Amino acid sequence: MISPHGTADTPDTTGPAVTATLTDWLTGRKDADLATLLRLRPDLAVPPPATCAVLAGRAEQRASVLRAADTLDTLEFGVLEVLTLAHADRTPVPRTTVSGAFTGRAPKRSVDKALTRLRALALVWGDDEHLRIVPAAAEAIPWRVGRAETASDALGEDEIRAALDDIEPAERELLSTLARSSPVGRTRDAAPGTSPERPVQRLLARGLLHWIDAETVELPTSVGQVLRGEVVHDPTAPTPPSLTGRVREPAEINAAAAGEALELVRHCEDLIAVLGDAPAPTLKAGGLGVRELRRLAKSTGIDETRIGLLLELLAGAGLIASGLPDPAPATDVDEYWAPTAAVDGWSNSGTARRWATLAGAWSTLPRRPWLIGHRDAADKPISALSDEVRSPGSPHERRLLLDLLADAGGRDVTATDAARLLAWRRPRWAGRLGPHVVERTLAEATALGLVAHGALSSPGKALLHGGDPEAEMDAALPEPIDYVLVQADLTVVAPGPLVPDLLEQITLVADIESAGAASMYRIGEASIRRALDAGLGASDLHTLFATRSKTPVPQSLTYLIDDVARRHGRLRAGIAASFVRCEDPALLTEVLSSPIAEQLALRALAPTVAVSQAPLSEVLAELRAAGFAPAGEDSSGALVDLRPRGARVPAARVSRVRVPAVPTDEQLTTLVRSLRSGDRAAASTGARLRSDGSRASLAATMTLLQTATQVGRTVTIGYVDAQGIASQRIVAPVSVGGGRLDARDPDTGEIRQYTLHRITSVALVD
Repeated sequence: MISPHGTADTPDTTGPAVTATLTDWLTGRKDADLATLLRLRPDLAVPPPATCAVLAGRAEQRASVLRAADTLDTLEFGVLEVLTLAHADRTPVPRTTVSGAFTGRAPKRSVDKALTRLRALALVWGDDEHLRIVPAAAEAIPWRVGRAETASDALGEDEIRAALDDIEPAERELLSTLARSSPVGRTRDAAPGTSPERPVQRLLARGLLHWIDAETVELPTSVGQVLRGEVVHDPTAPTPPSLTGRVREPAEINAAAAGEALELVRHCEDLIAVLGDAPAPTLKAGGLGVRELRRLAKSTGIDETRIGLLLELLAGAGLIASGLPDPAPATDVDEYWAPTAAVDGWSNSGTARRWATLAGAWSTLPRRPWLIGHRDAADKPISALSDEVRSPGSPHERRLLLDLLADAGGRDVTATDAARLLAWRRPRWAGRLGPHVVERTLAEATALGLVAHGALSSPGKALLHGGDPEAEMDAALPEPIDYVLVQADLTVVAPGPLVPDLLEQITLVADIESAGAASMYRIGEASIRRALDAGLGASDLHTLFATRSKTPVPQSLTYLIDDVARRHGRLRAGIAASFVRCEDPALLTEVLSSPIAEQLALRALAPTVAVSQAPLSEVLAELRAAGFAPAGEDSSGALVDLRPRGARVPAARVSRVRVPAVPTDEQLTTLVRSLRSGDRAAASTGARLRSDGSRASLAATMTLLQTATQVGRTVTIGYVDAQGIASQRIVAPVSVGGGRLDARDPDTGEIRQYTLHRITSVALVD
């Protein structure tokens, strides 16, 4: 990397009369320009700079420059490269130099736009016709400065892969070292006359290395991209790669997204139910074991890869957490993954709201769910919900991808095209946004209904741009229907999403077989018994199908309901701890003579009544397992719904990425006003802090402030606030006393209070 020398504040005594320093340039900028700078580079505003000189110093710091450079695209880096080659860090460079370098390569409007943004970021400064750069800008360029003028990648991607397959392991290791570190390497084997059998000479002959001089070689960019698994592209192209996919209609995109949202919510409900029935033990190292992941996949009928994504979403939304559930399983495990109390409120919400909760959690989730199942450095599988999945940069990666799709205007974008365009938009992030990362992130966005057919959906746009994703998804979802179609084979077809009350009834009386925009359920003896256990009667079920089915109710279904209902509830269990009663003494005698009677400690109180010390739920479960069909009842004899709610753990604190706060317009206006005040104070005679940092005499401070109050003079004060930030301020004293100074701000007329012992210096303003 070529790093220019010199300082940006060194004036050029032989050049044109231009702004000499970055401080002078910032001081001469409009208030709106300074506010824009602080908005684009919020790190410059923390802590608030006292003067433009302080602001200029921060704007030139390497860490801040590199942070700002992360937001630049390839054309903007190209402009920086041209200015670096012209030594703009030491002397002003005519604007025509930049324009001429891109003539025929990029539209003038694009180059002017790039320059405008670089000036807004204070990476480029100076007047409109003479440009300078901050010294650290050259270090931020993600390729060797001057490379575009001296080297070209002659081999295509297929040729590179073929050549890499033919080289020796030692040669590949040499290339891999350059790909992992700097592409420029120094070696004596590059000198002319070196044996052609040496590895460097062999690689030069194959075109896998570029010769720079007798001691220097360079790894071609495309070769490094192949070795690192990145998408192959020209990193110095001044124009972005084009997208070739076809444009999709919004209705087509939203319909597919709504189907994915319905499937996502249903799968989350199924997973929550399974975890509620049987919480998953937490590994000692944290996370969920592979065996438990497979159990959950088998119980829900969901693919293991998707189970991993669902677990991360539910944990990110605070719907599941690790803890000791209530009721706790009878094992020696300390913690389990189980639903939290927040699940009940989530489950009772509408589909769109439930989806919005999950989508919002994904957008800010500092983790990469697609890493689950991959191998770590020790060749062990990465567990779901473990620390190895954590990736603080993931939310920003997702936002970059969604921003790209939003700008595509409904065009079908493939993962390869997206990776190539992202590499052009964010060259410094190219290593993080390789084809595999983009492909898996795009797959996750599709599974959430944010993306469909490679295009951003309306709910996805609302989530990205701070709109109302719940309302957009509600509009995209099919209109709920209030009817079903009962078939002769005892299946129930729902040709669309059902209204909530009908959905609850159908899922109670039938088992789902397939779900989606249209769903199919199957009615069986067990499902009818489940509905009867919940308190419905045979007449209720007959009425349900007669009124809600648009097809005739099959006679076989009527017979099945009547047959199950006739046998159901002949045994009645209650609380004694529990009791069992039956109108048929012979049936109760059969129960008491069965092996289950001893297990439940059943004891006959009368020919039709027996009691047990076991809980009612256990009595019902064991009697059903033994082949009987009991029903639960309360003290009045009414049937009660004793279905378990599932285990719950206390809601955990959800991990979130700390996003730097962006100052509001009002805060920026106040900050810029303070900057201007500090500049005026610094320019006033005598308005300087003592060089040794000592505080002025309190008596002298009081005397001067009281004099200024009496004669109505404006003063400059040095002040250190509660955070220890020193600043210079021009104020008009109004009153002094009680350990404080009340003074008016000359710019706003606002009265402010200053603690006297925090005032470090006072001087009258001429």
